Amino acid sequence: MAFDKELLDILVCPKCKGDLKLTSKEKGLTCSTCKLEYPIQDDIPIMLVDQANPTT
Repeated sequence: MAFDKELLDILVCPKCKGDLKLTSKEKGLTCSTCKLEYPIQDDIPIMLVDQANPTT
């Protein structure tokens, strides 16, 4: 089972409430405002700010 892309319509960044985009390899969700990437593990997005990684 892969990540359900319909979730992108309802998920927002927990830090700034901005829109999220799926990464090119579908391994995470990125917020362009905060410059954070939230990982996807076992097809479940981990939406915890303290577990997010900064993007470049």
